[in-house]
Amino acid sequence: MLSRIAESLFWIGRYVERADDTARLLDVHLQIILEDPWASEDLACRSLLTVMDRPVPDEGLVGRETVLDLLAYDRFVPSSIAGSLTAARENARRAREILSTDLWESLNATWNQLPTRVRPARAHDYFTWVRERAAMVNGLVDSVTPRDDTWRFLVLGRSIERADMTARLLTTRALAGAAGPGWTTLLRSCGAYESFLRLHKASVSEERAAGYLLLDRLFPRSVLFALNTAEAMLLELDPVLERSRVEDARRHIGLVRSSLEYRPLLEVLDHLPEEMEKVQRACSAASDAIRSRYFPADLTTQWIGEAL
Repeated sequence: MLSRIAESLFWIGRYVERADDTARLLDVHLQIILEDPWASEDLACRSLLTVMDRPVPDEGLVGRETVLDLLAYDRFVPSSIAGSLTAARENARRAREILSTDLWESLNATWNQLPTRVRPARAHDYFTWVRERAAMVNGLVDSVTPRDDTWRFLVLGRSIERADMTARLLTTRALAGAAGPGWTTLLRSCGAYESFLRLHKASVSEERAAGYLLLDRLFPRSVLFALNTAEAMLLELDPVLERSRVEDARRHIGLVRSSLEYRPLLEVLDHLPEEMEKVQRACSAASDAIRSRYFPADLTTQWIGEAL
């Protein structure tokens, strides 16, 4: 597979997942502001922009409209929802020859519908539409894509982004404290509430809910599941390794995964923002290593004449 095609597939997976997870995070965030009259909207919005690595205005109040403009509706910044969907479609166009028609049409239709969906009367309607479109794309990735390198790069990008964004979601909860969303709300935003209740059959507590979103081996949106999936995709992409060497991307993911998996949960929860920052840094480092390994930008084609 050409490196430019592999890179486009990787970023399709990341951008679609970024749009989905950002919609979930913003939906929870705006719900808190609307339901809690005592919450400081300026402080909550500044905290969210910081968690999402977006520049925070130095002067004036930062409200929900500013957050929506920066994280939901800006089509020219790939860290926003609209920008992610636009970037996913552009990468799909570059990899059109290797994508199924169903997958391409789903991404293209999402991009075509985007101008009529931004800035609705209720932001929740926009977030619901984004989640539905992302679910359709991911369903097509899993149902019509052969389990070859095309599928592996799509799932690899999706898994790294999912681990990063779930970590950000947990960080917003930890930083907000008692003023933040309840754990039931957080579980519902990830689609985890019903499966959590089937497993624990008890009231939602901080330790159980955080442990579920962090360490459950079977729930697809947990940090551990996403890291395990990313590691498995990397191993399938490059199964022949030197016995004394571990490929860089797998090393970054494996270190943070084992740090979460084999430590007492309460120890992780006591320092949750710092631990989630480690997950984000590991995902960023793994992404850089994947780019260096599979998408080298500095390579140039060298033509060698036929020997006489």
